[in-house]
Amino acid sequence: MCHLCQTKPVYEFTNKRKVCSRCFINWFEKKFLYTIRKFQMIKHNNTIAYENKNDFKGVVLENLLKMFAEKSNIELIRFPTKKKSNKVAVPGTTDSEANKIIHAIIKNKTTKLNEFLPVFKKTIKLLYLFLDKEILLYAKLKKLKFKTKKQKHDKISKFLDNSEKKHPEIKRAIVSSILRLN
Repeated sequence: MCHLCQTKPVYEFTNKRKVCSRCFINWFEKKFLYTIRKFQMIKHNNTIAYENKNDFKGVVLENLLKMFAEKSNIELIRFPTKKKSNKVAVPGTTDSEANKIIHAIIKNKTTKLNEFLPVFKKTIKLLYLFLDKEILLYAKLKKLKFKTKKQKHDKISKFLDNSEKKHPEIKRAIVSSILRLN
């Protein structure tokens, strides 16, 4: 934490710790690398395919993959492509995964819960431990260009979003419970 964190904070964690823009970017990139390491998502000489739909998640995913590719020995391929890849990176976040998990539980499709893990077959979710608001803030702080798209919300999604406002960390708890089950 630096002196700017007290004077010019841009983000506040649920434990009331505040960080400035530089510290937030540093924290975000470290957590990204931690996610790759923790779930053993990428190995040396992997070829990773990804798609960028120019929304904030896709732009951040591409930016972080390029940062990671500079430091490691991997090849990046952008969809659509005819080249084969070892892994396919998708922008699955804590928000989207918690939403999918609750929908699966309500619709009694609990046999498919493995699909919500950070690594499922060839699919890797590199933004798995991030909330949408953290990803959006990172994109804005890094001045990445993206298109804003309206998200469709059903009753379950609205309920989950309202629950998150009243009880922060509920989406993280849903995702971590899936991780504990497997």
